[in-house]
Amino acid sequence: EGMDIYRRTAAAILYASLAEIAPGARAVVGQSVGNGYFFEIHDHAVDSDFISQLERRMQEMVVADLPIEPEWMSVERAVEMFSRHRMHDSVKLLRQQRRSEVPVIALGPYRGFSTGVFASRTGLIDIFSIRPYEHGIVLDFPNERGELAQSVPNQPKLFATYLETKRWNELVGIQNVADLNDHCMGGGAQELVHVAEALHEKRIAAIADEIARRKNTRLILIAGPSGSGKTTFTKRLAIHLKIHGLEPVAVSMDNFYLDREATPRHPDGSYNFECLEALDVALFNSEMQKLIHGEEAEIPHYSFPMGRRDPGRFQRMKLRKDQILMTEGIHGLNEALTPVIPAENKFKIYVSALTQLCIDDHNRIFTTDTRLCRRILRDRLFRGTSAAATIAGWGSVRAGENRYIFPFQEDADVIFNSALSYEHALFKPYAERFLAEIPREHPSFMEAARLARFFGLFLPILTMEVPHTSILREFIGGSAFKYT
Repeated sequence: EGMDIYRRTAAAILYASLAEIAPGARAVVGQSVGNGYFFEIHDHAVDSDFISQLERRMQEMVVADLPIEPEWMSVERAVEMFSRHRMHDSVKLLRQQRRSEVPVIALGPYRGFSTGVFASRTGLIDIFSIRPYEHGIVLDFPNERGELAQSVPNQPKLFATYLETKRWNELVGIQNVADLNDHCMGGGAQELVHVAEALHEKRIAAIADEIARRKNTRLILIAGPSGSGKTTFTKRLAIHLKIHGLEPVAVSMDNFYLDREATPRHPDGSYNFECLEALDVALFNSEMQKLIHGEEAEIPHYSFPMGRRDPGRFQRMKLRKDQILMTEGIHGLNEALTPVIPAENKFKIYVSALTQLCIDDHNRIFTTDTRLCRRILRDRLFRGTSAAATIAGWGSVRAGENRYIFPFQEDADVIFNSALSYEHALFKPYAERFLAEIPREHPSFMEAARLARFFGLFLPILTMEVPHTSILREFIGGSAFKYT
């Protein structure tokens, strides 16, 4: 929560500084890049002089230690104020709200719709930097230790995927929550769902086409963070591969876990099942090589209740020429998982929910929030886990992703964005119900309250409008696919 407050406040300082040095410019927040936020700057040239001037003014605001004043005001007054500041995206959203007052943040000449907690003064936000990136700028934030990254990762594949998703959103006429709500109120929800799902289908088909063109591909490796919809994506990709005459053969990475006594442990003594060292990498490579070369392999069966491989159960397997191996696991993109398998025999796919819908020009929808909400629904509906427990365990899940998944996302051959522009409107009734079950005294309550406020911005989309092959059915039920 502290890091969220820091980033939110630093962005407000950027908006306030921009309002002073370039009153006619419009900043639109975008995706995360490394440990920062990407911003598009409209109606103003983005060059080294502009960046230097903007960063210098931000630093002056920090030194001045200006107060940041939150205020609750009537919707009518907020609409009038934002109209004067030409913040038409916020005006549109506020007019859709069914409440009498809204929170507004004030910092120097800047006024913004507040979607969360801010620091009380600018002097607390003293570590940041601005750099050019693609057609805009990135505002870099410190890590939890208060340090800026010494080197900034270049993420061309991930960035290109974000841009592709933005173009998809433009095709359906949705760039922010107010646009989505307009579709819901205007009777366009069903068409929106159909177009968004068709764009997904087209992208999956294109990935299958690329795999089929690479004649030497024998092993498809799929990885992505929790809540990405990897399972449904894998099933839909398999259908498209069959159109090309390829028969996917699933191999579960779980069967290659080491026996429990050989499993690495965390510092607290608990088992670390997420690290690569928890897998028998040598055995996995040996059996995959046999299959790729047309030889018979023995795939073990790992018994989780026993904590070891069951010596009485294994699967003999031999790959036909029309068959292709497919496996899903968190280490799929890490070359250390398949060091002896030639690159021409592998095809790596990164799947994640990279949300490109914004609340308004100045407030992002976090991709991690999208995945967390997916997890809350799936855990509560199908796994007997409360929303409180899912939220409480989310920090551990994210720590594993930061260590074992995100560093390798640029190593993928393709990236599939499983986010859908309408999903938060679909999730709204479920999320509000499950979040309301969390008692006020529970440690997850603050995060639940934040998410509940977030979902309060949306108008709902009915479940009946979502096709049964949608990735979102993995989280709300009613899928045409079976999950084990």
